[in-house]
Amino acid sequence: MPHLVFATLAVSSQLTRAVVRAAVCVLVSGGAAAVSAQDLTEISSQWLQGALSNQTATQTMPLRMEVQVGRLDPRLNLAPCQRVEPYLPSGSKLWGRTRIGMRCVEGERPWNVFLPVTIKALGPAWVLTSNVSMGEQLTNEHAMESEVDWAESPHSIIAMPDDWVGQTAARNLTAGMALRQTMVKAPQLFKPGTGVKVLAQGGGFTVTSSGKALEGGSAGQTVRVRMDNGRTVTGTVNQQGDVVVAQ
Repeated sequence: MPHLVFATLAVSSQLTRAVVRAAVCVLVSGGAAAVSAQDLTEISSQWLQGALSNQTATQTMPLRMEVQVGRLDPRLNLAPCQRVEPYLPSGSKLWGRTRIGMRCVEGERPWNVFLPVTIKALGPAWVLTSNVSMGEQLTNEHAMESEVDWAESPHSIIAMPDDWVGQTAARNLTAGMALRQTMVKAPQLFKPGTGVKVLAQGGGFTVTSSGKALEGGSAGQTVRVRMDNGRTVTGTVNQQGDVVVAQ
C-alpha cells in the first residue's frame, strides 16, 4: 500500500472541492489498454500529491501530511481506457479516512470506481496527561505539547494554550486525548436563579437594571433573564457575568 509523506506545509482542516478543481486527466501509459488496480493506485498517488501540495495555505500551524492509498477490489475487471480522471466525490474532503473517485473519461466503455484513502495531518497539539472530570477547570498542568494527527477526528484541534487553559471540561476526558474544541467550554459565571446585572445598550447610552437568570450562563452565551418588573429579556453574557441586551 503506497505511503506518501509530503514536506511540511501549512494546511486547512477544511479542504474542499475547490482545492482540487484544477486537477487534470491522467493519460494511461500504453494508450487505450486495460487499467489495472496498480495503475489506478499510481494515478491517484500522483493526483493526491499535487492536490495537497498546491492547495492554498490558510492555517498558520505547520502540518506534515502523510497519505495512505488503499486498494481496489482485485476482482474488478475494468474496460480499456485511454484517460482516467481522479476527482473528489461530493461531500468528501481530503482529510482523515476518505475516498477519491476514478472515472474513465476516454474509452470504449465508461466506468467509475472509488479508492479508499487515509490522509494524516501531523502537527503540534496539547495532549492530556491526566484524566479530567466533566466541569473541572483545566490548568497548564493538565496537558503537554505533543505531535498528533489533526485529521484523526473531524473536530478541530485546540492549538493555542489560551484557548483551553481556564476552560472547563465539557465531558469526562481521558489522559492521552488531544484537546479538541468540542471537549472544553467556558466556565459558568452564574447558575439558574442567580441575580444578575442587565445592561441595556443603545445608540450612545447604557441603562443598568437587575433581574434573575432563567438559565446558567457562560461568557458569550445567550441567556434569558426575568426582570424585577416581570418582563423577560434575552441578552449575551459578557466576561464580567453581566447580561448585555441590545436595544
